[in-house]
Amino acid sequence: MTHPRTSPATPDADTESHPPTERHAPADAHAPTEGLSPTEGQPPTENPLPTERQADTKPQADATHPADPEDDRPLALTPPTELRAHLAARLHTAARAWLHRALDEAAANPGTHGPISVWELRIAEAGRRCGPDHADAARVLILHAARADTDALSRVYFQGTGAERRAVLQALPHLVTGPQALPLVEDALRTNDTRLLAAAVGPYAARHLDSHQWRHAVLKCLFTGVHVETVADLDRRAHRDTELARMLGDYAAERTAAGRPVPEDLYRVLTLTDPTATPPAPAAQRGGRGTDGKES
Repeated sequence: MTHPRTSPATPDADTESHPPTERHAPADAHAPTEGLSPTEGQPPTENPLPTERQADTKPQADATHPADPEDDRPLALTPPTELRAHLAARLHTAARAWLHRALDEAAANPGTHGPISVWELRIAEAGRRCGPDHADAARVLILHAARADTDALSRVYFQGTGAERRAVLQALPHLVTGPQALPLVEDALRTNDTRLLAAAVGPYAARHLDSHQWRHAVLKCLFTGVHVETVADLDRRAHRDTELARMLGDYAAERTAAGRPVPEDLYRVLTLTDPTATPPAPAAQRGGRGTDGKES
């Protein structure tokens, strides 16, 4: 399926107080619904949830509890049920209620309906409703609840902000079993947005990128400073990969010849390709110009 290319996404557009202008809600999209308990896993109560207008009065800083180290774990590797419990425990009441309603709407209106689905509007709101620390997780959950297929994921990706594109990439392992969503990964790998690149080299890419594409994805991480720890299944795919070892050696030689430092991550990956290999020495140890040259 061919999708029109849009202008480059804003890398960190995660506080979308104003969704894209083409996203207009249906007339009843913001109507209050029957009350759902803000407590995860509890049956509905008779107390109605705050309306959209009431939720809007909550400042974004009050949307979540402070982030903790666990929030850094990969969303693509976290089962949706666990992710929902994890997120619900960290959102304040209004944000948690909004998330529950958004997930219920997505589950009731899966797939694509009309010019834009109500769950796509919720994805656009997630940064404002849940705060930037937890917006990615909220978007992944909404995509999962909506059972978004490849066409829907592609539409959200190509029409979305950088934050929305990142969420699509993180949701791929949960939603797409085959390689049909690879064009989204390939598009992300062509950018220099480091957060988008980190999302692109997750478990979906590890399963479906061919060897040539995967090697270049690893090199792209080295070029842009994305830590190789973000590359899913790195140990297995790099193990005794002699072609990757050659590419790493060439890159290290180019950096050294230019008097630029060789990324420490390169040594780690090179060791994975050949556990008996001796990594090239940093430029400073070879009498080079050290790090006074400009980085590319």
